[in-house]
Order: sequence, then structure tokens, then C-alpha cells
Amino acid sequence: MNTPIKILIVEDEMIIAANISLQLTMLGYEVVGIVPRAEDALTCVKQDLPDIVLMDINLKGDLDGIETVKLIQKEQDVAVIYLTANADEAHFNRAKSTHPYAFISKPFKKLDLQRAIELTVDRLQLENNNEVDVVSSEPEPSPFMLSDCIFVRHHEKMVKVDIKDILYIEAERNYCRIYSKGKEYLLVMTLKDMDEKLPNKHFLRVHRSFIVNLSQIDEIASSHIVIAKKAIPLSKSLKEELLKRLQTI
Repeated sequence: MNTPIKILIVEDEMIIAANISLQLTMLGYEVVGIVPRAEDALTCVKQDLPDIVLMDINLKGDLDGIETVKLIQKEQDVAVIYLTANADEAHFNRAKSTHPYAFISKPFKKLDLQRAIELTVDRLQLENNNEVDVVSSEPEPSPFMLSDCIFVRHHEKMVKVDIKDILYIEAERNYCRIYSKGKEYLLVMTLKDMDEKLPNKHFLRVHRSFIVNLSQIDEIASSHIVIAKKAIPLSKSLKEELLKRLQTI
């Protein structure tokens, strides 16, 4: 990666947080923030879009680090490394359910932190490369759209996908994946470009990573919607627009 990896530190012991920040800066990483509370972490993740969050499990306040990560994951796809002085089985199992990239027990040495970050960065790069490898290296024709269907490249052919059969579309960095009834299609196109091309009448972007077919929605909850048994995160800022649009279908 050419740009520095961006890291957010969520730690309520500020001496420890400042020491971690200094170490990370010396290693060439960009520390986008040091925050002590869950609410501040949620705000910073939305604003600064870090690549990695270093999360202390034992935060003061209503939410601990694990609950905070669960809320973050509803909105953003970000790598998490937990920091904790309490590495008992119960905490570890709760933390494991959020699929962290690493788990560091306090007190830790500089080398522990450095290696955990390096392994996480390697894994992020590998995941990014795997996504790129899914698509043929040949230039891919852009999908073209008619009023009731889209033609997309699939197994060396351009195939017709009926608009009404599309369930939702998910971003995968510079790609997007169309989930249709019974099939998936990976396109070399950003979700932003796809959003601009799709007919507004049928589709709405409900989250930075998802566009949904309004006619396919099965349930609407406070922070997500359900389509074909898939829970899709719903950004608070877009919920009102979604409800308004559903009334006009």
C-alpha cells in the first residue's frame, strides 16, 4: 500500500494510548485519533475511515470494547485488534465472535504490537489481492442498462439480468457484487458508479457498502433491513429516505 495505514486507538488510559501512538508513528503508521470512549470511537470511524482499530476491551462507560466493535461493524468494514488486561476465557470468546485480526494482552512489549500490526496489514493486503484475482485480467465491458434489465459480463459472455430479480448489490472495494435470485455477478465498477446508473425508481443506497432493490425488502429494523434472509446494515442518515421511498412504490 502506498499511503500509510490509518490506525485509530481506542483506549481510556491516556498514558498507554499516547505511548502506543508514539510507537505506531515511529513505525510509519498514521494515527488518525486517540479516543477514550465508545461514542467517540463510533464518530471517528465514520469520519476518518481507519484501516485498523486498536480497541481496549475494558472501556469505561455503558459500552465495553466488544460491544463498540459490534456497532462499528454494522456501519464499516474495518480490521480490529483487541487490547486487554483481562484475557479470561469469557472475554476471549466474546471478542472472538467479532472476528478480530489479533488479540494483545496487557502489559505488552513494543515488538508484540509491531508484529500484530504487521500481520494485520499483510492479511488486509492479501484479502485485497484475492478480491482482484477473482476478476479476469482482460478488459471487462461495462454493464449496460435498459429500463427493465442489465447486461453484465459472466463467464466470458454478456448475460441479461432482470431488474426485478436483483436483490441487492454489495461493494467490494473497486468492484461490486450483484446478488440476484439464485446467482451472483462480480463487476469491475464502484458502487458509486453503479448507483448513478441504476434506475432510481427501483433502487436505493442504504449504506456506504450496499444498494438494495426496494421491492425485495422483507423487514426493516432500527439499524438494518432484511432481504432474502440477509441482514443489510442501514445508515441512520438514510433511514428516513428509505421509508419515504417505500411509500411511493
